[in-house]
Amino acid sequence: MGIGKKTRSIGKIIEGKTKEIAGKAVGNKTMEKKGKSEVVKGKVRHAVEKGRDTFRH
Repeated sequence: MGIGKKTRSIGKIIEGKTKEIAGKAVGNKTMEKKGKSEVVKGKVRHAVEKGRDTFRH
């Protein structure tokens, strides 16, 4: 897995978690849901990259 793609997927997870926590703190359900979706997207990307890495070697 490339360092750049790995960093981006982890960054998405962190960004999503931050939005989710901020949404909970403020009481903004929309922001909270967007944060959760970003976390899921980041985890999926990370899993896809791990899978690609497994098949390359």
